[in-house]
Amino acid sequence: MLFTKKTAAQKREDFRDMLADGKLHQFPGAFNPLCAQLIERKGFDGVYVSGAVMAADLCLPDVGIANQEEFVTRGRQIARVTDLPAIIDIDTGFGEPMSAARTVRLMEEAGLAGCHIEDQIMPKRCGHLDGKEIVDTQTMIQRIRGAVDGRLDQNFVVIARSDARAVEGLDQTIDRMKAYVDAGADMLFPEALKSEAEFERVRREISVPMLANMTEFGKSRLLNKKELEDLGFNLVIYPVTTLRLAMGEAERGLDHILQHGDQNGILDRMQHRRDLYDLLRYEDYSKFDQDLYNFEVTDTPTN
Repeated sequence: MLFTKKTAAQKREDFRDMLADGKLHQFPGAFNPLCAQLIERKGFDGVYVSGAVMAADLCLPDVGIANQEEFVTRGRQIARVTDLPAIIDIDTGFGEPMSAARTVRLMEEAGLAGCHIEDQIMPKRCGHLDGKEIVDTQTMIQRIRGAVDGRLDQNFVVIARSDARAVEGLDQTIDRMKAYVDAGADMLFPEALKSEAEFERVRREISVPMLANMTEFGKSRLLNKKELEDLGFNLVIYPVTTLRLAMGEAERGLDHILQHGDQNGILDRMQHRRDLYDLLRYEDYSKFDQDLYNFEVTDTPTN
């Protein structure tokens, strides 16, 4: 908190520069602020804040139950601890186009570098589940225009996500996304594409920056960095990866304690106290505190 060096505006500039440099940038999902700090420490390009992860963290399904305030709070918590640009999922914008505009303004004020808004109806569902329903193109255009009009900083990136592939097919999805670009979207997020050929076609037919979602156990094959680079994508997110890793290991550890009565056999699978303190920068906080309180208070009056 005390030792980040970049302002939100600088991080938004960094994100814009990334989208224009012709490279693929990796944004793992952070399930909490500490995870965001680890993502930065490991050398990734940015941080992604997933709505599905945030809902799961609240023990809720990803069906639009988590509210705008909860999303803004989590976005602020994560954006403030890292010098990397952080982007966030805002589902369908939390209401009508005016609500989408307000959501974008709140996310900008919270320090985020961008957000994506989708064309599902409410209640929405995970983009890789069957049975999704989407709004008509004109309704989504209004959402995008509201989101774009809501920002003050033109470097705040508005990403239009389309879930139409599973509902209308690829041809109509591409037509929709072209309309989304005309409405002002800075970037596109085609959700749940089914093959590498579909990724290639979307990239070929639309010129704005493009985001790929490499979520596990979904509709899309997990393409690696080089494959996505060769396809010309600008950004890849790994939205639920860190949560799945953490929860998987937590479950195995709890099972071990139930079976063996202690945690002695799993210490080597835990983050060591020294590594946690290093990630938290305990020493920096201690030095900061000592620099503030490096004097003595006496009872001797002074003039």
